[in-house]
Amino acid sequence: MSQLSRLISILTLLKSKRLLTAPELSGRFEVSIRTIYRDIRKLEEAGVPITTIEGRGYSLMEGYTVPPVQFTEKQANALITAQHLVKQTNDTSFVEDFESAITKIKSVFRTSIQEKSELLDSKIHIFNTNYEGISSNALSEIQLAITNLNYVEINYQKVNDTNISFRKIEPYAFYSTNHKWILIAWCHLRNDYRAFRIDRIQHFKILTEAFEDRKFNLQDYFQSCPYNDK
Repeated sequence: MSQLSRLISILTLLKSKRLLTAPELSGRFEVSIRTIYRDIRKLEEAGVPITTIEGRGYSLMEGYTVPPVQFTEKQANALITAQHLVKQTNDTSFVEDFESAITKIKSVFRTSIQEKSELLDSKIHIFNTNYEGISSNALSEIQLAITNLNYVEINYQKVNDTNISFRKIEPYAFYSTNHKWILIAWCHLRNDYRAFRIDRIQHFKILTEAFEDRKFNLQDYFQSCPYNDK
């Protein structure tokens, strides 16, 4: 968990009016007590009124609330435009997860912003002249495998190839080109990095087994072998 994510989580816990101790937070987030002390200091520097009760723990000052997130009209417009761009992807899981997220975000728009965003939504259309009728439903799951370093097993069919091969891979990164999502992964069959079109994955299984991070760098990859195995 990043420091920002941890700070938000600590603030959320403090908002529940609970009294929290440094050892309790340390155990919850699996970091040292010294790290928790630094996190509390960061929150205080950001203006969060944290009360330290000697010998008992931390709490938020009575009456303190976190103001709701507010979006400007331009920020809302950017999200509405992004929603239309996302709809052009050929991965069902990604579109559904984004739609779910954007619905939650829209729920905090002010009424005036909601009305204008709905108007803009009706006035955007994106043409896709290179559309292929091949879709996928794996992107969201494989994204989780990337961030959690989980092995993935796939049955894969290359373009213009009737054969389907079984691969065990270590997923590392994605990029998109011509409305197609490309997965970069270490392939145990080839013993090297390979690029796989998500819509060419016939079947996949996320394993609970985790792999050791090879410290993959996407820019280095593009410079050395930008296209392979698609």
